[in-house]
Amino acid sequence: MVSASTSVKRRTQTPEELAQEAQFLQSLQAGSHRAFAELVKKYHSQLQVVARAIIGPSLAEEVVQEAWVSAYKAIHKFEGRSSLKTWLYTIVSNGAKSRLRKESRQVRFKDEETQERYLNGERFADDGHWSDPPSSWDINTPEQLLQAGQLQACIDKTLLLLPPQQKAAFTLRDLEQQSLNDVCNILDTSNSNTRVLLHRARLKLMQVVDRYRETGEC
Repeated sequence: MVSASTSVKRRTQTPEELAQEAQFLQSLQAGSHRAFAELVKKYHSQLQVVARAIIGPSLAEEVVQEAWVSAYKAIHKFEGRSSLKTWLYTIVSNGAKSRLRKESRQVRFKDEETQERYLNGERFADDGHWSDPPSSWDINTPEQLLQAGQLQACIDKTLLLLPPQQKAAFTLRDLEQQSLNDVCNILDTSNSNTRVLLHRARLKLMQVVDRYRETGEC
């Protein structure tokens, strides 16, 4: 569900879990193929999400495979300054962004005029609330609408059309529920820039919900 904000509480690891993680890392850095296979099994699908968020589905698997090769070669240099997950996410993110630059892909919204109207805040007051709310809007409506197949298709299409950094920020923060700090590290963006990316992505997605609510069309 598209939301204005997402708050994620992280569970603190127990001493036993920390010890197991340290032992697993030791096995990885010792070159254990079994440990690396476990790592791939645990995180492969999540890395695909990151790659797809940045570069799209057609090249995501290739980017992830290249990232695994890079991770295998560099695991002995891992110093534990971040979690293994964040480290892997960063490798995939950097690979996807590098590949994206090579491909020189630029995707824009067809209806830029309408998008600018939203980004300029015409539908929102200074306090962030609706200045011109859609008719018959109630607290249960967004969740109910998101369950509609047609609207979900519209939202999926909109996500694909978002600029890469906006799409990646939204996917990681609101869909994958990564912390804001992790998103900043993965995308190599400042806290303020990441918040701008999220704000713009959410506004564009809210436009889809709004328009569908008013017209029944994507």
